[in-house]
Amino acid sequence: MTVRSTILAASLLAAFPHAYAEEADKPVPVVPLDVVEVTGHYNNSVGTSDAASQGQVKASLIANRPALRPGELLEFVPGVIVTQHSGDGKANQYFLRGFNLDHGTDFATFVDGMPVNMRTHAHGQGYTDLNFLIPELVERIAYRKGPYYADEGDFASAGAAHMSLFNQLKQNMATLTVGENRYMRGMLAGSSAAAGGTLLYGLELAHNDGPWVHPEAFRKNSGVLRYSTVSGADQYAVTAMAYKGSWHASNQIPLRAVESGALNPFDAIDPTDGGRTARYSLSGEWKRRSGEAQSQANVYAVRSDLTLFNNHTYFLDDPENGDQNRQTERRRMLGFAASHSWPATLGGFSMSHKIGAQGRYDHISPLSLLATKNQQVLGTVSESKVKEASLAAYYENTLHWTPWLRSIAGLRYDSYRFDVASNIAENSGKVNAHITSPKLSLVLGPWQSTEFFLNYGSGFHSNDARGTTAHLSPKEREPIEPVTPLVRTRGGEIGARSEMLPGLQSSLALWTLRSASELVFSGDAGDTAPSRASKRSGIELNNHYVARSWLLFDLDLAYSRGRYSEADAAGDHIPGAVEKVASFGATVNDIGPWSGAFQMRYFGPRPLIEDNSQRSKGTAIAYLRAGYRFNRNWQMSLDVFNLFDRKASDIDYFYASRLPGEAAEGVQDVHYHPAERRNFRLTLRASF
Repeated sequence: MTVRSTILAASLLAAFPHAYAEEADKPVPVVPLDVVEVTGHYNNSVGTSDAASQGQVKASLIANRPALRPGELLEFVPGVIVTQHSGDGKANQYFLRGFNLDHGTDFATFVDGMPVNMRTHAHGQGYTDLNFLIPELVERIAYRKGPYYADEGDFASAGAAHMSLFNQLKQNMATLTVGENRYMRGMLAGSSAAAGGTLLYGLELAHNDGPWVHPEAFRKNSGVLRYSTVSGADQYAVTAMAYKGSWHASNQIPLRAVESGALNPFDAIDPTDGGRTARYSLSGEWKRRSGEAQSQANVYAVRSDLTLFNNHTYFLDDPENGDQNRQTERRRMLGFAASHSWPATLGGFSMSHKIGAQGRYDHISPLSLLATKNQQVLGTVSESKVKEASLAAYYENTLHWTPWLRSIAGLRYDSYRFDVASNIAENSGKVNAHITSPKLSLVLGPWQSTEFFLNYGSGFHSNDARGTTAHLSPKEREPIEPVTPLVRTRGGEIGARSEMLPGLQSSLALWTLRSASELVFSGDAGDTAPSRASKRSGIELNNHYVARSWLLFDLDLAYSRGRYSEADAAGDHIPGAVEKVASFGATVNDIGPWSGAFQMRYFGPRPLIEDNSQRSKGTAIAYLRAGYRFNRNWQMSLDVFNLFDRKASDIDYFYASRLPGEAAEGVQDVHYHPAERRNFRLTLRASF
């Protein structure tokens, strides 16, 4: 793969040093502010994981790199690309391992044990909106790829990310950020002793118009309150989170209108698109360690609301009023997860057992798709009340056969119940489904600071509940077949991780993944789009190099190949399947009062339709941060996004749309969302 553009700009400047405790579960010695350690950015050393593609990112790296949007936290997972095709208040688009994951299907995301993916969602299955997060409060991101882990269930076939919040901050902090396009952000966070434990708080207020002709006016209000304590071998934490957002959308636009000069690249066909959302949660965690035995449990309750206005085809379906629709949902979600692990022996071999159970219940009412014009309702396409419940149990055994060989074998069972009450009588009903998923991994080594991995697993993703009971298409009211409730996936991986060279951590993984169906529920159409079985394979190379105590380099390369495995005259390419991904980063710390970080990502061309006759262009975007420390309590940093001012797309699609005056059948065209042009943000930070 070509990464010339990725390594061309290896100029270094950067990020203010981290001011966070690195292990919230353990007492952490207070490090003076004038001492900065770069070596603690990752926990990916030999002996720390069960696959070459598994790892962990610590808060120090998260703090050092600039991010345009909160969702870009997931780009710390090697190979993940995060983009946006609409307003910033909407969930991002995600790409990994040959998947266009849309808003989250096949990549599971959790925050302190709470699932972020929303199943049976108004806009997209697995919808993953991370805007509620305050990035400064994220302690670590533990990531996994592939369906090899018994404790990972729905949406985790391509991978999973578990984000953990701090229990305690090393210092209280306040930041004020201003930038172009009326960007403003204020953040206050801190922690203090309270009632025998620690009370952590965080508050964020933000506004952004973006570069758009019609200002986005994205407003974000987010807050966190967390109490944690330790009592003997027990650890407890209770967390309350709240978030509200509103915005005017900047949806993808047709290339033909831009090339003809009729439309500014930062304009919109329908400027009344937009949305508003809210999310409130209360969660609790408990952990106990007794010798080598460990127990933990978490419970959560989430209420979320979303209203979206979208118009992607303009005047194709309704030449008079336009094709705008409103997608609305109100959700109540309850869930839990519990596990226990303990050591044992078998015939002189040491082993460990782990058992666990997980449950989740979603009540979504109303769940609707309405035809609108300028956000005014014209009629109802579909409206449903959905109750979706799931229970899972799993067992995992780790057996040490020799000092250089261990096996991890697991078995998972998931049971689902879908209950749909639709305004279309034929689409109401109840469905039960279950699936069993075996897992097996072998870890060999280490030899010469190198270990090898063999991984296999079966996983799944659930489909939208409405598709499992549907017999008529919501718009045309034509007969359709219900979809499979749970879609099986199977994957394998061969990998290696090495630390043979001083200061360098490298991992290599060759992987493959098969899916029984690419079925995806389309919130824009109100039904499930059937597709074929698929197969994907690829290779990933990840490198983290500490060149000096003050200098860190990262280079992650990935190539994947995605194809439909069932023949069809339309072709076998999977639209949107990312092929080449590269990321290069450099972090400098403690150069007197100066620090810096540089990050570039490359998102390669990909097919837009099945016969591969239409392809997107590649995108290379660079970020830069330069920081200066005035004294122990005051710092300033300058972030530059799209450093080289590249004219590029965040995302591309190919489909038919109709502009005024065009033929009734519309025009097949590329529709894209432009990446923001170069812009600057200045942050002043006070520690106290």
